[in-house]
Amino acid sequence: MAQYIYTMNRVGKLVPPKREILKDISLSFFPGAKIGVLGLNGSGKSTLLRIMAGIDTDILGDARPQPGIHIGFLPQEPQLDP
Repeated sequence: MAQYIYTMNRVGKLVPPKREILKDISLSFFPGAKIGVLGLNGSGKSTLLRIMAGIDTDILGDARPQPGIHIGFLPQEPQLDP
């Protein structure tokens, strides 16, 4: 059986003042998986993707790719050099 390339276990994210954006999220992906993230504005889609890419590490729970796996992230509003 194939090994998961990414695992997220009981992840949560709080933002001031104690607003819970993500609560108890658990995900696992097999190699070659294609995913989509859907939700209302402000529901935590971009936060989830930043956590998966390792950009946002201030979380509750555990989120990690397998060794050797790199996850890229292209923000909605890219910061371009002047």
